[in-house]
Order: sequence, then structure tokens, then C-alpha cells
Amino acid sequence: MKTVVEINGINYSSTGTIALNIAKELRNNGFKVYTACKKSRVGVRFQHEDQLFIGTWFDRVISERIANLTGYKGCYNVLNTYLFLKKLDEIKPDLIHMHLLHDTFINLRMLFRYIKKKNIPVIWTFHDCWAFTGQCSYFDAVRCEKWKTGCHDCPQTKIYPKTYFVDNTKTMWNLKKEWFNDVENMTIVTPSVWLKKLVEESFLKDYPVKVIYNGINLNIFKPTDSDFRKQHNIEDKKLILGIAYNWDERKGLDVFIELAKRFPQEYQIVLVGTNDEVDKILPSNIISIHKTYNQEELVKIYSTADLFVNPTRQDNFPTVNIEALSCGIPVLAYETGGCPEIINDSCGSIVKKDDIDSLESEIIRICEKKPFDKKACIERAKQYNMRDKFKEYAQLIEETLNQR
Repeated sequence: MKTVVEINGINYSSTGTIALNIAKELRNNGFKVYTACKKSRVGVRFQHEDQLFIGTWFDRVISERIANLTGYKGCYNVLNTYLFLKKLDEIKPDLIHMHLLHDTFINLRMLFRYIKKKNIPVIWTFHDCWAFTGQCSYFDAVRCEKWKTGCHDCPQTKIYPKTYFVDNTKTMWNLKKEWFNDVENMTIVTPSVWLKKLVEESFLKDYPVKVIYNGINLNIFKPTDSDFRKQHNIEDKKLILGIAYNWDERKGLDVFIELAKRFPQEYQIVLVGTNDEVDKILPSNIISIHKTYNQEELVKIYSTADLFVNPTRQDNFPTVNIEALSCGIPVLAYETGGCPEIINDSCGSIVKKDDIDSLESEIIRICEKKPFDKKACIERAKQYNMRDKFKEYAQLIEETLNQR
């Protein structure tokens, strides 16, 4: 029996769920699979089959604070990483599948030295751009291209994964280049063609890169009867929906605030994923629904909308777009990351980033003329069935092991 270890910063939410579902698919195919993540108060509540926790909550918080002060991310947690690698010695994995590593929970130098020494095949799924930058997860909002030749003087040190005082992005860019290169057998997976092209311009360009799109559960995300409009007394309004799990300027919060000033009363904006802090800056004519992990609740909100709008300025392959489509709702988004790969002429529209006038005009056009068929939206979403995507991962892992 072949053994695989999945490593991700968390064992819940979007990337954690992806790693867990890949593990489930591999187990169905006869693999022994362990999932490893940082130890956190939330993560312990989501403990799963063959779960490995790296370190303790206290050690991780200390390492995180030191990293935030110094800018040296992934350079601490020496003892916890040593203990984790000793556990890998016992497990003897045939392959390691990595996801998000940028939450200061593991010493990256030690991890990659171990992989190179043991010559373990690796598949690394990139969920953002962090692996080939000095610090940031995305850089398109500030139009930065320093990552191509060497980061320095970062304009985003205060943005996750943030640094408080110093800018050590030049050193970190060089360290990552040293750590992450020269792995004998590593394949990079990206959830979008957009991110694949960026990897091919980075210091990781010599590795093979395969695109496997993120998927969703089509048994959950589907048109569903809902009394959401009745609950909020908006039955006769055109409902414009936005969903994010961390509302800020990157996700286009300011765009919705501006649209709320422009729209007549027959339009109603609903934002899901807010919190008390966001509520303080929202105008009274935006309905705020606080963050929820209840997918059934989300489906009922999706299903009642006239249009899903996603003005994200930095993103890879936002699955919220697919979730909306699978509920029969057309999508309008900025030309950001992998958004244009999801939305075609049958199910929605793309406008240039930060062109709020075109966004407003397109919202009105779609809501008034209704050019997109509900069935076409659902049909488009079928291309992103998560079961199919997890099978693609299983196939890639099997192919990688068979090449040894």
C-alpha cells in the first residue's frame, strides 16, 4: 500500500477541505493517507482520520509573532518541525502533497532539506502566488513585478502574510529560491491557467506545472427553494449578491459601497461574510449577512439572487463564482486572476478591473434584459464537479509514483 502525506496550514475552510477531499479520494483508491496541519484551537475541533498536528498552539503563536516582527517567514518552529520530520521517518511516505505553507507553522528550510535528502516525490498545489514572492500572496493590485527578478521594498508588507516593522522580502525571495529549487521530482499544480503562466515566469519555471481547477460539491450547490427575500422584505427588488470570507478592498468592498450610492431603490445589494467591523462602514441600504460556514444557508442565498457580482482585485480561481453558477445565477466579475476562465458568454460577463462605471452598466443590463439562461449557468458549473477534480489529483499522484 502506497502512503501519501497531505500538508496544509489548516484542516478546514477552502484549502483544508480540498486537501481532505483529495485524501478521501486517495483512500478510496487504496492509498494510506495522513493529513498534516498546524495545531490550532479551531483545527483541533476538525480532527479527521489519520490527522497529524504540527507543534502546539502556543509554539505556533510565538513563531508567528517573531516572524511578523522580523519578516523571516518559515524560519522558526525548529523543534516542532524536527518532531514532525521524525514522524515522517516512521510513516515513510511514498509521496508528499503540499498546499499552503505560509502560516509560520513549519520550518521551510528543514522541510525541503528533508525532501531532497530522502528524494521523496512532491506535488505542490499553489493556491496563490506566495511560493515565488518575497512575502505577498498576490501582487496584481499594486502592479508589482519585482518577484520576477528579486523582491525588495515591498509595497504590501502590512497585508497578509504581514510584517510589522521591517522589510526582509529581498532575503526571503532568495531563501525561497534556494529552498524550493532542486527538488528531484516535484510537480506544481495550479487551479488556473493564469497562475500557471505566472509560475512559468518565476524562479520555479523549471518544474512541470499542471492545471487542475478547483471544484465544488454539485450535490449541495444547486437551485434551492428559499424564503430569504421574504425574510428581508425584498421580494420585489433586483438582488445583487456578493460573497467573501474576508471583506476588504482586495475583495471589492469599496466597490459595493459605491454601487449602493448609485443604484435606485429597486436594486438591493446583499453582502455575505461580513462582521461587526465591516458593518460599521456599510451604508444602511446594504443587507449584511455575517460569515457562515453553513453551505445549505449559502445555497439558499445564492438561489434567490438575480446576479452574483465579484469585483475582487486579487484572486486565483474564486470558487464563489462557480457556486453561484451551480445555483443557476449568472456571474459578473472583474478581469482578475482565473475569473475569465470560469465565466463565458453563456453564463456571465467580465469587465476590466476597477472600471466601476462599466460594472454598474453591466449590472443594470443583466438585471433588466436577463440575457443568461439559468440552465446554461448550471451546465457551465458542471465542468467543476469536485469529484472529477479530486480524481484528477489521484491520477496525477498515481502517475507520479509509477514513474519512480
